[in-house]
Amino acid sequence: MRKPLFPKPYADVVQRLRVPGGFALAAAFAWLATPRPETLLAGLPLCAAGLALRAWAAGHLRKNERLTTSGPYAWVRNPLYLGTLLMAAGCTVAAARPALAVLAAAAFFLIYQPVMEQEEQHLRHLFPEYEDYARRVPQLLPRKPATPSAQRFSWAQYRHNREHKALYGLLMALALLAARMLLS
Repeated sequence: MRKPLFPKPYADVVQRLRVPGGFALAAAFAWLATPRPETLLAGLPLCAAGLALRAWAAGHLRKNERLTTSGPYAWVRNPLYLGTLLMAAGCTVAAARPALAVLAAAAFFLIYQPVMEQEEQHLRHLFPEYEDYARRVPQLLPRKPATPSAQRFSWAQYRHNREHKALYGLLMALALLAARMLLS
């Protein structure tokens, strides 16, 4: 097991600040973005890919009930965060400001990396088989699984995990960028 990059007290603080940090990042995008029709269109495929990955993951995830290794979890340990990263990249392309790409990357590293580390410690405690899973499956950069998963996607589980909120958040971000473009 590798040593965490961030100390636990820091990870505890950013865990609580994750949602307010997202709102602060959205405010920075609203203020600094200079979207154009072509950049909005260019960012949409990344946003859609991230949203689809998050939805796929949510349809497999049974938090704290069992170790989820099916669906995208067979490819990468943190598909929800990877999906968030793809959506942020899409919004960054749509915003057409390189400074926002730097800001989004820093926010991801300073907020989500410690949260991922903390969650992995929690999963190691809950599920003894997590250590073997972590050795086989990369944290954030997908790799094709050795064996396909038998577990199927569940819309009921997707709804249970309230993943539709990611769709609403993305639609709000894109509407904000479109409004910024129209008002510029």
